[in-house]
Amino acid sequence: MVTLKQLAKELNVSISTVSKALNNSEEIGEETVKRVKELAELYNYKPNKVALSLKQNKTKTIGVIIPDILNHFLAKVLFGVEREAAKYGYNIITCISNESLEQEKESLRLLANGSVDGFIMCLAEETQVKNEIDHFKKTISQGLPIVMFDRVAHDVLCDKVIVDDFDSTYNATKFLFSEKRKNIAFISTLDGISVGKLRERGYRKAILENNISEPLILKIKKKDDQQKKIMSFFKKNTTIDGIIAADSASGIIAINTAVKLGLKVPKNISVIGYASKSDSYHTIPQLTTIRQHAKEIGASAAQLLINRLQNKSSDMDVKTKIVKTTLIKSKSTL
Repeated sequence: MVTLKQLAKELNVSISTVSKALNNSEEIGEETVKRVKELAELYNYKPNKVALSLKQNKTKTIGVIIPDILNHFLAKVLFGVEREAAKYGYNIITCISNESLEQEKESLRLLANGSVDGFIMCLAEETQVKNEIDHFKKTISQGLPIVMFDRVAHDVLCDKVIVDDFDSTYNATKFLFSEKRKNIAFISTLDGISVGKLRERGYRKAILENNISEPLILKIKKKDDQQKKIMSFFKKNTTIDGIIAADSASGIIAINTAVKLGLKVPKNISVIGYASKSDSYHTIPQLTTIRQHAKEIGASAAQLLINRLQNKSSDMDVKTKIVKTTLIKSKSTL
């Protein structure tokens, strides 16, 4: 494998000149930069990343910790992170916490040992339920910045990217009231995490303001049979004419259950769910969705972290970016 020294010798310039030319330094003339890059390409030169990281005290690598790789939303966020990081020459290492606090802690310990420059993460459900944050504070105190997205710890001083969970659910519920729906229910499998709580509060506020309906809430636990729970809920509450689903699966199952019970969607009942475009195709009629723009969330998280890494200013104010959701009307609402 060719080295900087060999390139410099063949071009009859210094090693420093070759290095600066490859990094587009303004100190080096355009013609020299061109000659260096052409020769480097000819020899398929690749910089030694390990040596570079030791010299610069940077790995140009971001650690990403997410709770579930099979979650479509999180997978799309990860795509957004990777694509944005690549623009700035950063690689990513991904760890999966599987909703476990201990696994999340272990992932931080593993990557904080010189493998990455900082972290982007979505908190494990167990972390939020137990409200443990010391491992985040310890990591940040080691000089490794963290950017949290979606599920965040509000007591940790770090950059965050969130969506307008409260407002979007509040507005979606009001939208159903504008359709003259009178008995709107809220279904959620996310009761243990921050986003689920915010979505429920948004729903409750809209219900209380309306005065013609009482809150109808179904909270489904992981161990529960989701389809049976929703079927039982429908049978118990036969006057339901609107559903706000806090997650994509609940929205899909709600439509399918309504159809099984002989209800016409959206004539008898309207359904809105937090879901992606591809999720909405799993129902007939097609689900009206609250779109979270996962790729934008990932790109924003990467931008915040890279900006902090490149500025290296300890007195930079932490930022919280709110990504606005979009209500995409389809066939499950009027």
